[in-house]
Amino acid sequence: MSIEEHVPASLLDEASEALEELAGVLADGQSLNDALQQLAESASRVIPDAENVSVTVVGPQGASTAAATDRKVVSIDADQYAAGNGPCLEAVRIQRPVRVTSDGSRSQWPEFADAAEAVGVRAYLSAPLVIEHEVLGALNMYSSDERAFDPFDEALVRLFVTAAATSITGFRRYDRARLLIDHLQHALGSRAEIDQAKGVLMAAHGIDADQAFARLVSESQQHNTKLREVARNLLASVKRP
Repeated sequence: MSIEEHVPASLLDEASEALEELAGVLADGQSLNDALQQLAESASRVIPDAENVSVTVVGPQGASTAAATDRKVVSIDADQYAAGNGPCLEAVRIQRPVRVTSDGSRSQWPEFADAAEAVGVRAYLSAPLVIEHEVLGALNMYSSDERAFDPFDEALVRLFVTAAATSITGFRRYDRARLLIDHLQHALGSRAEIDQAKGVLMAAHGIDADQAFARLVSESQQHNTKLREVARNLLASVKRP
C-alpha cells in the first residue's frame, strides 16, 4: 500500500501547504537560513510526533545547526558535532533516515544519549537533506515519546525533504543567477567610471586612451588601491568646485 493510503488526507494537505509556504519564503528572496528555519517549523507541523525540529548543515568547517524550533534541542546537535558522531551525522553519512531512542543509542552514541535525556528527548529521527546531489545536512526531529516515529513517519519525512530540496535547489540556482547579474552590473558600473576617468586625463593632459589608462594603473599600484576606486576618486575631485 502507498503512503497516501496510510496517512490521513488532512496531513497530506498540511504537508502540501507547508511546502507552499516554504516556496513562498524562497520566492520572496529571503536567505537560505530563512528557508531552513521555515523548513524546520513546517516539519514540526507536518510530522505528528515531531515536538521539535532542527536542521543540521554540513560544510567545509564541519557541522552546525542552522535552524531550530526550540533552543533546548540545539545542545543535542552540538554534542554530536563535538563527538564527531551521532544519528544526525550517521544519516548524513549513509544518506538514509536514522531513527533511535535515547536508551537504545547509548552503547553506540553515549554523548547523544546523555544530551537527549538531559532535555527529555526519548525518540529521535534524522533524515538527510540532499540538494543537487550534494548532502547539505539533515532534518532532525525530537519526541518525548519513546514510541514516536514509525516507518510511515519515515516515509512521509522522505517525501517532505525531497520536495523541500527541490524548492531549495530552485532558490540556490536563482540566487546564483542573481549574484552573477549583480557582479555583472557592478563590473559594468566600474568600467563606466574608469572610462570617464580616462577621458578626464586625456582632456587634461593631451594624452591618448592607453596613456591615460596607464596612469590610472600606476596610481592604483602605488597606493595599493583598486582601479575603480582610483577612477572614482579622480571623478570626485573633478566635480568639486
